[in-house]
Amino acid sequence: MISNLAYVHPDARLGKDVVVEPFAYIAGDVVIGDGSWIGPNAVVLDGARMGKGCKIHSGAVIAGVPQDLKFKGEYTTVEMGDYNTVRESATVNRGTAAKGKTVIGNNNLIMACAHVAHDCVVGSNCVIVNNVLLAGEVEVGDWAIVGGASAVHQFVRIGRHAMISGGSLVAKDVPPFVKAARFPITFVGANFIGLRRRGFTAEQIGEIQDIFRVLFQDGHNYSRACDIVMAQFPQSEVRDEIVEFIRSSKRGILKPYNASIAAEEE
Repeated sequence: MISNLAYVHPDARLGKDVVVEPFAYIAGDVVIGDGSWIGPNAVVLDGARMGKGCKIHSGAVIAGVPQDLKFKGEYTTVEMGDYNTVRESATVNRGTAAKGKTVIGNNNLIMACAHVAHDCVVGSNCVIVNNVLLAGEVEVGDWAIVGGASAVHQFVRIGRHAMISGGSLVAKDVPPFVKAARFPITFVGANFIGLRRRGFTAEQIGEIQDIFRVLFQDGHNYSRACDIVMAQFPQSEVRDEIVEFIRSSKRGILKPYNASIAAEEE
């Protein structure tokens, strides 16, 4: 159902059973999948590619022009998968020449007033909480949660199943399975609760904890710690994912665990 009070460009391609509420705006170079809902006053601009079952709430803007001085009007897109929810006044910008597209996976919740900047890559099943700011070319792995009012620096990577505390300033990469907080962003533990909820076994969680003890608590620099982990732990997907993430980091890794700060906070 398309409201008579909405504007839908005749070139826009809408799937079956798409609902467009009053005062929504949909531009011409837009694809919206079956069963999606475009709320009142939502704006979907040229370059938006949206899968099925998505919900775009009031005041949200999808495929806005990048807020990047290097952008010269090149053709770029936002590519969003299925069953994503974008809440009130959130914004998802198009890509630039750097990557050509901003990518959002499936089943994500982007909460009110959050911002996903140009060329970001957000995986699937992520939660980007209220007022989170993702700068350009940030990468967020599957099942990650970025707490409210956090700001993530350009080019930072956040690994799968990571949990970022609300109000964090994230200027370094956060490896998979990590729980991070404080300023500067610091390792505070493994994301045990999230891992249990997502079906990780006790053995897998124990392995992650043991690896993190070497990486973040034993006082080694990260290069040496990765060597120790590779030598002491048998090959596994978990081990290899963590080590590869750290070794491939360009911005550097978050600070290791600091027992004295933790004791003061308690």
